[in-house]
Amino acid sequence: MGGGFCGDIRASRRFEKVLEDIADSGSLVVRKLGRDRAGEIAAHRLLGSERTTPQAILEESAARTAQACRGRRVVVAQDTTEINFRGRDRGRRGLGPAGDGISLGFFIHPLIAIDAAEEAVLGVVGGKIWTRAHAKTKTHRHKRPPEDKESIRWIEAAQIAADRLTEAAGVVVIGDRENDIYQAFACKPPHVHLITRARGNRRLVTGRLLFETAERFASAFEIEVRVAASERSPQGQVARLAVSFGKATIARPRTGQTRQGPEACEIHVVVAREIDPRAGTQPLIWRLLTTLPIETAEDAREIVRLYRLRWRIEEVFRVLKRDGLALEKTQVESARRLFNLAALAVVAATRILQLTDARDASPRPAADVIDERAIEAAAAIGATLEGRTERQKNPHPRGSLSWLAWITARLGGWNAYYKPPGPKTMADGWRRLAAMLDGYAIAHRKSLV
Repeated sequence: MGGGFCGDIRASRRFEKVLEDIADSGSLVVRKLGRDRAGEIAAHRLLGSERTTPQAILEESAARTAQACRGRRVVVAQDTTEINFRGRDRGRRGLGPAGDGISLGFFIHPLIAIDAAEEAVLGVVGGKIWTRAHAKTKTHRHKRPPEDKESIRWIEAAQIAADRLTEAAGVVVIGDRENDIYQAFACKPPHVHLITRARGNRRLVTGRLLFETAERFASAFEIEVRVAASERSPQGQVARLAVSFGKATIARPRTGQTRQGPEACEIHVVVAREIDPRAGTQPLIWRLLTTLPIETAEDAREIVRLYRLRWRIEEVFRVLKRDGLALEKTQVESARRLFNLAALAVVAATRILQLTDARDASPRPAADVIDERAIEAAAAIGATLEGRTERQKNPHPRGSLSWLAWITARLGGWNAYYKPPGPKTMADGWRRLAAMLDGYAIAHRKSLV
């Protein structure tokens, strides 16, 4: 695997060990992660090691993800989440302002691979973790080149996906409105496509504006979609949308320092507009820009479906914070260690979702989450969890991810009768399973002596 963090077997094992502890502790207090004093010291050494960096941690995980993506059409969802230490920033070192401009904090921008057909999470492809500088004066964003802006992360994502998912059957990078950047479309890798929700009313080469031009597209069909809670109501709701589509050629922006890319870029546009919105609510409208060809209504329907897979990264963020790992409550203080911990937590949150996705049935192998050498141990553990009734027997093929998810859920307290296990149950079960697999590994080494 080469040198550095990924090539150091002991460092790699410490990475996996801390990751296992994070994935199920439900807390990012290093004292709890280590389980005992020796483990706490080991965790601190890993987080503080010069050889441990967020990039190295994410690359280590991306190698496993690349294997899971082999031969599959993959959606890579990207977005940014903020870790804000409001009220808990005393003693924090090396951090700049969070999104409110006052509290200390940092930002995480992961790239999450999702199977386009199964809609299941496959793993982490990459990401960026950073904090903002305490700048006394600000340069207007239009006067800064792209490489000096935070928005460069959106442009770089497609190239990262192209470089790391070389054996995928196809790659579509999905972004929300912040991803609506001209260079992202005009300078993308040739074998990667983009779907982005439009942010601005762009100028077209005809002199007209994008939104007004898209208004003239004929309605092609209507669909019903469940709207995310964040877009409408706390519980979310079903909305009926009229969908239209067409082409547009956007002109290179006149503002900014960049002159990269061609003077114009042809894109396809899908507009999904809510019909008869509920009283007191703003009509939902998605203007989706894509490099994928759209010739038929079915093509447009597929663009809407793929864009909606972006919600999977929101699930990662929920597990990362309020619904699982509580990253914002960690007691780690220095920026260096916080960034390393955050990278480990992103990978852990993704693994928890992989297990949750597989709880009913999945053709994916357990090796997406654990080492193949641990399958025998997991089978021995699983055998002790089966009951007398059919409902209490693992119905999934040995070695499948569903099989492993069943074992993990049972260890987390699921009784196999009531509602399907969620991320919190999976996290609790993974903690027990990780400890058991560690014990098996130790006993196995002793038996070889």
